Amino acid sequence: MQESQIIAVSTELDEQIQQKIDLKTKPLGALGTLEKIAFKVCQIQNTLSPQLSQPSILVCAGDHGITQEKVSPFPQEVTFQMVMNFLGGGAAINVFCRQNKINLLVADTGVNFDFEASDLLLDLKVRKGTRNFAVEPAMTIEECQTAMNNGAGIIEKLHKEGTNIVGFGEMGIGNTTAATALLCKFGGFSAHEATGAGTGMNAEGINHKAQVIEKALQLHQAIDQPMDILATFGGYEIATICGAILKAAELKMIILSDGFIATSALIAAHAFNKNVTDYCLFAHESNEQGHKLMLQHLKAEPILHLGMRLGEGTGSAVAYPIVQSAVCFMNEMSSFADAGVSNKD
Repeated sequence: MQESQIIAVSTELDEQIQQKIDLKTKPLGALGTLEKIAFKVCQIQNTLSPQLSQPSILVCAGDHGITQEKVSPFPQEVTFQMVMNFLGGGAAINVFCRQNKINLLVADTGVNFDFEASDLLLDLKVRKGTRNFAVEPAMTIEECQTAMNNGAGIIEKLHKEGTNIVGFGEMGIGNTTAATALLCKFGGFSAHEATGAGTGMNAEGINHKAQVIEKALQLHQAIDQPMDILATFGGYEIATICGAILKAAELKMIILSDGFIATSALIAAHAFNKNVTDYCLFAHESNEQGHKLMLQHLKAEPILHLGMRLGEGTGSAVAYPIVQSAVCFMNEMSSFADAGVSNKD
């Protein structure tokens, strides 16, 4: 993807956007973060009358060879079992998408399991799990590019169908280890400051996980290009989301960035093109150790702080109604002049 394909958001309406917000029947700044969200959505859409259309969340699943290093307390088969839960409608992301009328798509990008063909499951499988990046790159460059192209293709289809706001979720035992390695490589953090509990490691387990990541960083220390870094440390689900994010930004869609794993895909996308964050709203700050560092790296302000660290895109699904509220006040709330209410002198 060429850098020129993602342009910075337009600022030509900035003064008019701010004026419209300020002249609503309220004290200046009284709607707090909602005002910032409304401003950003108007910027992305280059309009004073923003609209949200057919919100969608793409959940990508993939397995990781790094689990051979015992970096997760859960066995790898949990990945495919949770995909079956998504397809059955029983996971948290299903609940929140139903609640908020969000279109949910589930994709197998690299799960170590043979799923039966299903209209509910997108078959984007590149390979049955990545390789163990403690000993070799997780993906070949060609595999990584294929996954990115797959993500871009899904976004192009959603965009043609009318979606203009999209979030991303993931499932993959071992993927917090991959995400942490990406954070360290792209953000310049050490493994020990970036490594967290993931699916529930104790202090000893976290220390072991950090040591595995540190050794892998040393093994692959010579690589410095975004594609090489993503292919070496990432996962098929992370690469798919990265490609999807880049395409969504190119198409000037609103991107609802989720938690730790999804944000690792965004950090990779940001390394490909810095303008990508112009199109992002950050749903929440995860309770996972490294997510705060990711948000700092991207100079991002999260909408919610709910202590969540589930993944699946749940933070984006829960934050979506707040984005709706921001758009609704922008379009429907009276100005002082419209309402015949006296403004302050």
